[in-house]
Amino acid sequence: IIQPDKQSGYPCESPVLQFGSCRSVREFEKLNRIGEGTYGIVYRARDTKSEEIVALKKVRMDKEKDGIPISSLREITLLLRLRHPNIVELKEVVVGSHLESLFLVMSYCEQDLASLLENMDTPFSEAQVKCIVLQLLRGLEYLHHNFMIHRDLKVSNLLMTDKGCVKIADFGLARMYGIPQQPMTPRVVTLWYRAPELLLGTKSQTTALDMWAVGCILAELLAHKPLLPGTSEIQQVDLIVQLLGTPNENIWPGFSQLPLIGQYNLRKQPYNNLKNKFNWLSDAGHRLLNLLLMYDPQRRATAKDSLESSYFKEKPLPCEPELMPTFPHHRNRRAAPNPADSRAAKRSRV
Repeated sequence: IIQPDKQSGYPCESPVLQFGSCRSVREFEKLNRIGEGTYGIVYRARDTKSEEIVALKKVRMDKEKDGIPISSLREITLLLRLRHPNIVELKEVVVGSHLESLFLVMSYCEQDLASLLENMDTPFSEAQVKCIVLQLLRGLEYLHHNFMIHRDLKVSNLLMTDKGCVKIADFGLARMYGIPQQPMTPRVVTLWYRAPELLLGTKSQTTALDMWAVGCILAELLAHKPLLPGTSEIQQVDLIVQLLGTPNENIWPGFSQLPLIGQYNLRKQPYNNLKNKFNWLSDAGHRLLNLLLMYDPQRRATAKDSLESSYFKEKPLPCEPELMPTFPHHRNRRAAPNPADSRAAKRSRV
């Protein structure tokens, strides 16, 4: 897809990606390494021409002999279509000294929510949680409106600038979807944020996957700890049942026909325990959490529905992004491993 420029020899012009003339990575000064994701190492860097601070993501070429990994191509093509304040911006693609050395130049964000949650002296207030989740929902509404599913939402993939702007990042597992729906691998989404239909082997993936993850993120920000920290797929399903009760055909039509249902011996638990777990939360807050964590994907709240929730219109009102607290810059922002990426979760991110 990416072919060499006739003059420079660097891969650039493409009928699909339309990069134009690609610059060399030598035009960027690497300041420090800020993390390593599933699909590449990320550096904080300075554009020596514009002096702008950017995030420089080196594309992994492990075991690739015939070009760019498909996951990176997907991320590039999707990000080039997206322009929204709450989605990380892909500015350009640059190359190293070899044609197989490729870097994505992204807008730089000072923090990610996972690191903040680990290092904050005091938790986010409810007004601040609402501010974060509203921005996440706005980004998702735009994403879903453009027929894209992120498929790996979690706190470590939510970045925040020093002006309080939240941006959805890491689109390596994102996919376009349409009608009729095409089958996709169910083994996606980090374990703690994986929807029950994925755990039970559904072949039909919709935006409801992302909305379940939003419910887990909202609960995590409110409780100051992960909602469903399973260490295996079996335990993950059991934690969901403990929290929400045992699913059945009445509340989730088609539940008994899911491909992997026979692999689980579900405990008999007739109660939804969300209200007990968040006994201080308002009725509007409980309604939103319940709608986001609905078993039936077709009844789960959409991003648009959630933005209209009365939870965001009652006190404490969401604070403005500019009024979000500022934090010391963690130089190794994303270098620490996320405990959500357990061995089982990593194995399933294919």
